Order: sequence, then C-alpha cells, then structure tokens
Amino acid sequence: MFSALLIEKGETGQTVSLTRLDEADLPDGDVGIEVEYSTLNYKDGLAITGASPVVRSFPMVPGIDLAGVVTDSAHADWHKGDRVVLNGWGVGENHWGGLAQRARLDGDWLVPLPPAFTARQAMAIGTAGYTASLCVGALLEHGVRPEQGEILVTGATGGVGGVAIALLTKAGFTVAAATGNASQAEYLQQLGAVSVLDRAEFSEPGRPLQKERWAGVIDSVGSHTLANACAQTRYGGTVAACGLAQGMDFPASVAPFILRGVSLLGIDSVRAPRTVRTTAWDRLARDLDVDALEAIAQEVGLSEAIAAAGRLMEGEVRGRVVVDVNRWTFQPLSPSAVQPFSRSAVQPFSRSALQPFSPSALQPFSREHREQA
Repeated sequence: MFSALLIEKGETGQTVSLTRLDEADLPDGDVGIEVEYSTLNYKDGLAITGASPVVRSFPMVPGIDLAGVVTDSAHADWHKGDRVVLNGWGVGENHWGGLAQRARLDGDWLVPLPPAFTARQAMAIGTAGYTASLCVGALLEHGVRPEQGEILVTGATGGVGGVAIALLTKAGFTVAAATGNASQAEYLQQLGAVSVLDRAEFSEPGRPLQKERWAGVIDSVGSHTLANACAQTRYGGTVAACGLAQGMDFPASVAPFILRGVSLLGIDSVRAPRTVRTTAWDRLARDLDVDALEAIAQEVGLSEAIAAAGRLMEGEVRGRVVVDVNRWTFQPLSPSAVQPFSRSAVQPFSRSALQPFSPSALQPFSREHREQA
C-alpha cells in the first residue's frame, strides 16, 4: 500500500483526496519508481482545483513531476537503484503522476537525475525550471547575446521566472523582471534581476509597435503581456513563449515580425525528446546556483498539497512548491468533504431490525421529573 492524492469525478463533479492505494492499482509501464519528491506546477494547480479540465481520465493521481529511485525495470536503459527524474509526457493528465509514493511509467519518459542535485533540489527545479532552461537555451541558440541588450522575464515570481532569471544572470545577461507583486522586488534582485517592473505595464492592450526595449523575452504569461512584449522587442530580437498564466489568446499584430524581424519561439516541455531534456538538465546542473534553489523553493507534505494548490491558483505562492510525498497525515473529515444525500444509499426497511417492546425499559414516574418539565 502507498499514499497518493487521487482525483475522482462523479455526478456531482470532481473531488480530490489523500488516500491509500495498492501497487496493483498502478497503471501500465515498464519502470517502477519509489517516489521521493514531487512538486506543484501551474498545471497541477489546474488539475487539483478543477479550474481547467486538464485531467483527461479518472481516477487520476496528479503531479507532472517526480524524482525517485527505480525499484524494478523491464526497460533496457534503467535498472534497480537508478535515480531518475520525470517531467511532463502527459503524466498527471493521462497517466498517474508524481503526487504519490509509488509510480509506474514508460522508461522512455525518464532522464537521469544529475549528480549535482538531490531529489529535493531536482523538484525545486521541476518542470518550471526545466522549461526555463529550455527557454534560455532557445534564446542562445537563436543568437541572443548579453551585449545586445536587456532580457525581459514576465511572470517573474513564478517557478519559470525565478529559474530563468538565475540562469540568464549566470550567462551574463542583464535581466528585467515583470511582476504583479512589488513586495517581491528584493527576492527578484537576489536572483539577479537588475530592474523590477510592474506587470500592469504589459497586461493591457497596447499599440502594435512600441518603443524597442528588449533583446529577448522569456514569457510564461501569454495574452496581452506576450503581445506587448513582442511589440517592445528590438529589431532582430527573440521571444520565447512557454505559458498562459494570463490567457491562451494572443491579441497581437504581425508588425513586430515583418517590420522588425522579431522571432517568436514556442517552447514545449511536455513532449521534448530525451536529448533536448538532457541538455536542459545539463545546463541547470552547470549554471544554476544551488543556493538559489533555497530562495526559490518552499516545501510541503503530501497531505498539505491540496491546500497549497489552491494558494498557487490564487497567486499567493512565490517560486516553487516542493512536495515531500513521504510526509503526510490524514486529516479529519471536514464539512466540505461530506457527500450530498443519495437516495440509493438509504437502506430498505427491515421488520427484523425492530426491537421488541420491554416493560422493564420504562422508567418509573417521578414527581421531580414532572416539576422539571
């Protein structure tokens, strides 16, 4: 038996709970894993809260990330005792994920845990940090260099933003961080941001072409923010888009692309091949200051992950949430956990269940009782 978060869907909607499962319940896969740590990403928040229908089948164990140890393997690349990391591949959406003490996965989805990181540190990075590394790699491969000007990072206090700032700073770039939380300015500066901007500068409709400001952009927000970032990118600059925190829409014009030669690169972290993933993790192991992870990450136990997901969706979480799946307690029943009345649950009347009347069960009359009445 093992502990896990389980999302179920019934006639009254979606529910999520901490529960105990049998290893026989695990889905098909050629590698078994003892999970040490998982994490909460924006997509996990959507899945756990039900804010968006990202879960494709039920019941589902959420968690698009995990780090742990191989317990058994029928895959040629993995053996018992190997330390591995999983990011994406539809895990937590179509296949049971990492917010559990056990997992069974396709070995093609796994990458080795870099020796530079512990399992906890790898999950402090998680899909968000791995995606940030993909974005930084895309800018570098597209020819963006520090001497060309500032790099804008939107959604800066999020998981992608924090790791992106740290990696860009290590690579010698000057970074401007856009956030809606001015109180986090010192935190962003500690990560390496030279300037901190109010996200309101980017979140409303703007002109198709604006003053040229950025040699490159890493955007995890989408919508008007991405459109304005493109409109402010310098001639020949590059924008890496990897998220949709503000929205899936892109209310922009072609002007930045055909008049300034701006390149817009889409960054996919879910289905990237292993070679691309390994390169991204190698960059993280080489360039990411482990001390920065302590500033970026906070830890919760498995039993606290449901509440943490709600805070994440409310924008109350800074950086990354690491989940220790081996730290949990079952909570007492709360009113919200009470199931609605179901007529099918009512037991049929049984005459045999009636108790026969007994005169000895009657209490003798007492004047004292009468006066109290």
